[in-house]
Amino acid sequence: MRYPHGPTITADLDLTIRPGGFTVIVGANACGKSTLLKALARVLVPQDGTVLLDGVDAHAHPPKSFATRVGYLPQSAIAPDGITVGELVARGRYPHQTMLRQWSAADRRAVDAALDRTRLDDLVDRPVAALSGGQRQRVWIAMALAQQTEILLLDEPTTFLDLAHQVDVLELCHELNTAGGTTVVAVLHDLNQACRYADEIIVMKGGAVTAIGAPDEVITADVVHDAFGLDVRVIEDPVTGTPLVLPLTGPRRRTPTERTAP
Repeated sequence: MRYPHGPTITADLDLTIRPGGFTVIVGANACGKSTLLKALARVLVPQDGTVLLDGVDAHAHPPKSFATRVGYLPQSAIAPDGITVGELVARGRYPHQTMLRQWSAADRRAVDAALDRTRLDDLVDRPVAALSGGQRQRVWIAMALAQQTEILLLDEPTTFLDLAHQVDVLELCHELNTAGGTTVVAVLHDLNQACRYADEIIVMKGGAVTAIGAPDEVITADVVHDAFGLDVRVIEDPVTGTPLVLPLTGPRRRTPTERTAP
């Protein structure tokens, strides 16, 4: 896989996304995570091989038909000038509309539900350009939710969000996955968040998949060192029981006794 007129980013990938799962792709910067997600979203066309949706080449599906089944939120989406929050979220309904079926009560309900879930009700008439980075990210997530697809591809959905809103977004994705049956595939940088929310993790390095499986199977000290070049200790998260990755580098903190010694 490569960008037009650019070098090859990924090669010889062979993987299956489990329907109904919550899959997280992790790896160091420039390892091919976003490229893989773009291929799944058919933003990029593989030079070799095929991306299949239900056994059919993803690029053989009509665009609107594909968009009613697969939603994609890129890293750095740009809103049109002057568009409001409500107008942008409503664009998520476009794949469901036809010449004979324009805006409907079902569209309104989907948009209202997406705004409510992302706590944007009070900002519906605000220009997207006037919002903070975190608020804008929530608007894009709301648009993806309004699309109501069975598969949701999210490229770093917690970017620009503070910790509380990161957790909110991941809890929402977890709810969509467990209660709504949505297949979620997300690129995340935080390994501990990946372990908490994913039931399957894909580890990438140098454009290749180096490990894939349940968090407690693939997130080990050896795998993290190989993928990130970082020495870590992996222990059990005392809250969730999932792997908790602790870097072994950094300044050693003085003990209370050392701090008070003359």
